[in-house]
Amino acid sequence: MATNAPPNQIAAVRKRVGLKIEELAERAGLSTTYVWRMERGERNVSLKNLQKLADALGVAPSDLIESNPVADVPILSWVSAGMMARDDVQQDVVGEIRMSDLDPRGEWMALRVEGDSMDRISPPGSLILVDLTDKALVPNACYIITDGDSQATYKRFRSNPPRFEPVSTNPSHQPIFPDGEPAVIGRVRRSLIDM
Repeated sequence: MATNAPPNQIAAVRKRVGLKIEELAERAGLSTTYVWRMERGERNVSLKNLQKLADALGVAPSDLIESNPVADVPILSWVSAGMMARDDVQQDVVGEIRMSDLDPRGEWMALRVEGDSMDRISPPGSLILVDLTDKALVPNACYIITDGDSQATYKRFRSNPPRFEPVSTNPSHQPIFPDGEPAVIGRVRRSLIDM
């Protein structure tokens, strides 16, 4: 009996565990090519081989075949990718987007990007997904920050010295050096653009 693993489900677990594809194949006693094709959903996976992969990864076989839940994420207006601007993060829902592969422990919202200070990551008009529960500052991660006075912006955090920098093709944008602990609204986890 064989089952199709959803594309990238095996790869996602492998990456989360911190193994290279060759290491997983060796631990499971399978060829690298076979594992590579299973990860892409190009091969049917026998229950026997699914168990081998699960054992090698230290997870249950069901973790490799269950797809992640789908979430309806509210789109809450826009956020400035430039100077601090009026904080529209608290505005009414203007739409909704259905997304998968989001951390189910997070509290999610989506915002349209206005301005070009983050255009290398999120061009103007992009939609960014923000986890409101993730406020811990990590170097090189992107955040929505507020000045505590109804203004917000979207920037990348850098440490030493602590600052929020633009990631832009426009050299006129300058870093923001917070006075004390910055007020983080949430961490930007995904950026989507229409082509």
